[in-house]
Amino acid sequence: MTEKLDRRKKYTRMVLKDSLIALLKSKPLSAITVKEICSHADINRSTFYTHYKDHYDLLNKIEEEIIADMNVYLNEHNFGQKEKSLQTTKKLLEYIVSKHDICYTLLIKNKDTSFEERVMEVARGFLIDNWMDDHEMDSSDSNYISTFIISGSIHVIKYWLSHNMDKTPQQIAEIINTIATNGLGNGNC
Repeated sequence: MTEKLDRRKKYTRMVLKDSLIALLKSKPLSAITVKEICSHADINRSTFYTHYKDHYDLLNKIEEEIIADMNVYLNEHNFGQKEKSLQTTKKLLEYIVSKHDICYTLLIKNKDTSFEERVMEVARGFLIDNWMDDHEMDSSDSNYISTFIISGSIHVIKYWLSHNMDKTPQQIAEIINTIATNGLGNGNC
């Protein structure tokens, strides 16, 4: 009996999340109502409220799950020091490919920047752990440098997503890492 109830809860949460993502493709979160989400999911509003406070809470939970999943995915891989930065960037991009629909919607269609900021924090943690260790700099400068690199990287990723991922994760990782390591001065970009 408990297993059936757990499956029902999981199913309900899944269809509510899918419904919100589908609605976000055509309108901003502020224009979406709980009634619309429930109608799209074919779920009663009272059922919605047993799981979430409101549609903002639902979006927050979706973002939290993606970020937690992204962290687990990136932490599963151990690379040698020389290949760490490139491979971590590639793995992040592969993760985004695996969750293309939701990442595209949350990064491009949804005008709220909270998901983008959360992705930037994940990337910042990995950048500081991987890339910054290889480059000598004042620790007070590392926050500025990492913000610059990560902001640019996020916008490269958004551009890549909006252009139907016209390059492979490896190619985009190489572009990002070349610019982060060498700037535009090496002429390979």
